[in-house]
Amino acid sequence: MKYSLKLFFAGLSSLILLSCAKPGFVTVENGQFVRDGKPFTYIGTNFWYGPILASEGRGGDIDRLTRELDYLQAAGLRNLRVLVGADGADGVFSRVEPTLQTAPGVYNDTLLVGLDRFLVELGKRDMQAVLYLNNSWEWSGGYGQYLEWATGEKALIPLEAGYWPFMQQMRKFQTSAESQELFYNHVKAIVGRTNSITGKAYADDPAIFAWQIGNEPRCFSDDPAVRDGFIGWMTQTARIIKEIDRNHLLSTGNEGLMGSENDPDLLRRINSIPGVDYMTIHIWPYNWTWADPADLEGTVNDAIDRTEEYIIGHAKMARELGLPLVCEEFGFPRDGFSPQRTATTRARDRYYKYVFSQVGVNLQGANFWGWSGFAQPLHEQWQSGDPYTGDPAQEAQGLNGVYVTDTTLDLIVNAINNSHNYNN
Repeated sequence: MKYSLKLFFAGLSSLILLSCAKPGFVTVENGQFVRDGKPFTYIGTNFWYGPILASEGRGGDIDRLTRELDYLQAAGLRNLRVLVGADGADGVFSRVEPTLQTAPGVYNDTLLVGLDRFLVELGKRDMQAVLYLNNSWEWSGGYGQYLEWATGEKALIPLEAGYWPFMQQMRKFQTSAESQELFYNHVKAIVGRTNSITGKAYADDPAIFAWQIGNEPRCFSDDPAVRDGFIGWMTQTARIIKEIDRNHLLSTGNEGLMGSENDPDLLRRINSIPGVDYMTIHIWPYNWTWADPADLEGTVNDAIDRTEEYIIGHAKMARELGLPLVCEEFGFPRDGFSPQRTATTRARDRYYKYVFSQVGVNLQGANFWGWSGFAQPLHEQWQSGDPYTGDPAQEAQGLNGVYVTDTTLDLIVNAINNSHNYNN
C-alpha cells in the first residue's frame, strides 16, 4: 500500500507540474523532456558566437545572423547551444573577442543588447538556446580569468604554456572563494536580466531552453578537497539560478566521465546536484585518440564503437538518476584532417549518422559542434576581425565546423525528419 501511495503522489506531482508549465517552456517529467504536454527530443547545433553576430558593434553582423537563423530553422535545427559571452580583455591570444565582461561586473553594453536581440530573433522562429555562463577552457576567459581577477595570477594559455601547466592552474578555481564570488555575481546579473528590447525578464522567455553552469566544467584534480570545492561552487551556482528562474531547465555542461577524471562517483555527484534537470555528455573522438587523424575514414568505425559504449554507459546512469541524457557537443574532423572549407566529410558523415540514430533511443537531444554556416574563413588561426566559425579562436578554422556547402547537412536534415518523437 505504501508503494502504491508513493506512485500515486508521484503521478499527482507530475500532473501539477505539467499544469503549471508555461507554453513553449521545456520541462522534465519522469526522466523525459516535455514541451506543451508532449514528449520532446531534438537535434541541434553549437552556435557559440550568435549573440556577437546579433550586436551592432565590433563583430556584429545582423544580416548574417538573420541568414544563419533562417537556414537553421528551415533545416529543423532549433536548439542552439550558445556562449553568453567571453570574460576579460580583448587582444589575448586564442580568446574570443569582443568580450562581454571586460572587468568584474563591467559589461560591454553593446554585446548585452546583442544577447537580447539574439533571444528575440530565436523567439520569432520558435527556436531555443542553451546558454552557458562559464568555461573551464581559455578561449572565452572562464576559470582562468576569474582567477586572474581575484588573485592577480596571470592566466596561462595552453597553446603557449602547454595543457598540463594550464590544468594545474585551473584547479585553483575550485578552492578560490574570491574567484567564485565574482562568478556568482555574473550569474546573478545575466540570469536576472530583463531584455532591453522586449522588456521581458529572461526568466519568462521561452526562447531559453536551459541555463548551463559552464562549458565542460572540470575539477582537474584527484584531491578530495579540490573535488569538494568543485561540487560546492556548482551547487551554489545551481541554487542561485533556480532562485532567480524557476521556469527554465538547468544543466552542468559536463562532458561525462571524460570530464570527471574518469570517476563514476564524481560523475554521479555532479549530476546529483540539486536543481540539475538533465545530464550532458560531450564526445570528441580525435581529441580522445579514438580516431587517427592520419586515417579518419579507416578508424571511424572504431570511433563509433567507442562512442556507442560511452553513450550507453551514461544512459544507464541517467536512467538511474531519473534524468534525460543529451550529447550536447560532439565533433569529427573533415577528411584528411584538413581545415579547408572544400575538404570532404565522408568520415564525419558516418560518425554523425550514428550519433543522430541514438536520439529518441539513448539520447533525448544531440547538438553537433559546430555551426559554421555561411562563414568564409580568412586564416587557419582566427584573427581579430575574421568571420566567426564553429571552431573557436584556439582551433583551426573549419576543421570541425559544418558549412552550408557540406554533405553533412543532407544527413542532418534526414536525421531530424526521421528522429523519434521529434517535436517540431
